[in-house]
Amino acid sequence: MHELSLCQAIAGVVRPHAVGRHVDIVRVQVGALRQVVPESLEFCWSLLREHEGMPDAELELEFIAAEVVCRSCGQRCEIASRWSVLCPLCDSADVEVVRGDEFLVTSLDVT
Repeated sequence: MHELSLCQAIAGVVRPHAVGRHVDIVRVQVGALRQVVPESLEFCWSLLREHEGMPDAELELEFIAAEVVCRSCGQRCEIASRWSVLCPLCDSADVEVVRGDEFLVTSLDVT
């Protein structure tokens, strides 16, 4: 379960920006290709936040769909499967991932 280490990384980003203030919400973008199980991430966050001094901090997740640009057919497409990065139009593997591998703390609500 790598979600626990991801939560530790999130806390590591949040702590220096919170600077002793109460953290209400942590917003995180998660790309479809990151293979994160949302329920596991939220569960691990609920365990870790107390230990990290953020007992009430809620984790708000924004999921980003995966998109590729195909070098073979030139099209930009969203891919439905997170297990395959083939072009959905021509089945080429010669693609560039342009969205979907994000894992980013985007904002905090602190008081």
